[in-house]
Order: sequence, then C-alpha cells, then structure tokens
Amino acid sequence: MSAIDHDQLLSLVADPQSVRDLGVYFGVNAPPSSPVFSGRRFGSLGLGGRRDDDPNQFTAADLLAVQCLSVTVPIEVAIDLLEGDLGLQIGDLLAKINSDTDLGTGDSRSLVDDGQEADQAWKLLKRQDDVGWVTAGKLLARKRPRLIPIWDNVVRCAFGRPKSAWIWLDHMLREKDGMLLQLLSKAREDGELTEQISLLRTLDVVVWMRHRNSHRPSRCPGLVP
Repeated sequence: MSAIDHDQLLSLVADPQSVRDLGVYFGVNAPPSSPVFSGRRFGSLGLGGRRDDDPNQFTAADLLAVQCLSVTVPIEVAIDLLEGDLGLQIGDLLAKINSDTDLGTGDSRSLVDDGQEADQAWKLLKRQDDVGWVTAGKLLARKRPRLIPIWDNVVRCAFGRPKSAWIWLDHMLREKDGMLLQLLSKAREDGELTEQISLLRTLDVVVWMRHRNSHRPSRCPGLVP
C-alpha cells in the first residue's frame, strides 16, 4: 500500500464533508440523530475546558481520557504511571519536550525524531505489559496534543501505513509552506471548534471519520483512490 500523497490530504481536509464530520464528532451543530462519540472528550476531560494540569505528569483524568478513545491502560501500569517509577521516568522525558510546539512547525522534527525523548517515552510505554503501540501513542498524545498524533489502525491504514509516522506527518504538514495546517485551521474555524482542539487532533478526526466505516482489518486499500 502506498502512502496518501500531499495533494490528496489537502483535498480531504478541504472537502466540506470534513467540516460536517468534525461537527458530528465533537457534537457541535450536529443533527439530532447523530451518534455520540466519547472521543470528543479526549482532550478536555478533567480539565474544565482548559489544559492547566501538569504537562509532565500523568493523572487519573489522563488515564480516563484515553478510555474515551477505546483503549484501557492495565491497572498495574496505571498505578505505576500515577505513583511509581514509570511515572517519574516518563515525566523526566516529557519535561524535555516542549508542550507549545505544533508538529510541522519550528523545531518539531527534532522533538519527534528517532531516539529523541518522545520516541524514548513511546518505547518505554510500549514495553509495559499489555500496552501496545496504539495505547502508548494515545497516552503521549494526551500530554502533548499539539506534537504527538493519535495513531491507531484506522488512521494508519488511511494514511497508507507510512514508516516513521511522526516524521512523515511532520513533513506533510510543512509541505507547500504549511498549506495543510492552514486548511486544518480553516476547517476547525468553520466547524466552530475551539482552539483547544489542536490542528493535529483536527486532522486525526477528519481522517478517522472518513475511513472508519470502510476500514478492513486486512487488505484494506486505505483512502488512496
């Protein structure tokens, strides 16, 4: 499967259907019969609509938030994140990762490159019992929502299963003077979403909503025509 190209991503985000999908997912001006998606609370649960918690330490709200995205952190791992050495190790790594940097801008590439702190944190989480790559990524996305994308089987398939997903997406967001970021900002504004919802999360929801119903566990063609 080949990865989706930049022009196809631009067309997807610019499609009016994407704005409608954002409204349905986040429950903003959605038709009364629309489904309710628990993932709409991933970024705000326990924060009162603000991100004023400790950006480097996991809290019970963080662990509950990832459940909004249909994954559960094993209880012993959760306790270790909240009270044990794992939480301290991850916290030390997060402290070295700027929380105000958006993927696709500034020095974000250096923050998500192989072997850097974000990669180390992801690999450390992934090594825990019954914590796979999806859960590890969602945990980090909760703490660095502007930098770390939510990456699951549906989104990975839609993008064409690119290697080094964070780096690939950083490149896509920089292409053509950041045109994809501009379109994501417009889609977020047109969907009447708050800026608390990062542009990275906006892209994730657009892609996930478009591919979720057609995705197949095996031999899925993705979103590429």
